[in-house]
Amino acid sequence: MTRADPLARVVFALLVIACFGAFFVTQRFKHTPTVLQSFERTPTFSPTATGRTKQERISFKIAQADLVTVTIVGAKGDVVATLMRDHPVARYKQFSLRWNGRSGTARSYTTLHSANGHSILVPENEGPLAPAGEYRVHFDLRKESREVFGPRSFTLVGG
Repeated sequence: MTRADPLARVVFALLVIACFGAFFVTQRFKHTPTVLQSFERTPTFSPTATGRTKQERISFKIAQADLVTVTIVGAKGDVVATLMRDHPVARYKQFSLRWNGRSGTARSYTTLHSANGHSILVPENEGPLAPAGEYRVHFDLRKESREVFGPRSFTLVGG
């Protein structure tokens, strides 16, 4: 009868321990809330005079309170508009804003209040209208040192 190599036994034991560790880490990740939650956007909008939906409606929640920068990014990854920079956003509270389809960095803001008391931040971007195409919302969370994209894109028609 041959005896197992002691090195092989150690390697096998380490592999078993690593598998158990990976299982527990995976379970923890499954139950950790995602950074960006309840993301909503208007699938299509047209900021032109004839457009039915003149502003892109963006709404989201984040898991931890943070200073958030929101930008609109084109299909090639270029930043088209900055809607807000280092704006404080509370955790687990739905935050809403609008984009008027114009490029550049917002210089001022208007706050709207819906019938249910929900506040909506309306950045005033004053650059030229962005071209028609597919866009994504990019979030930069300063305290978390993380950047995430909204899970779904939207289309600007007739810009």
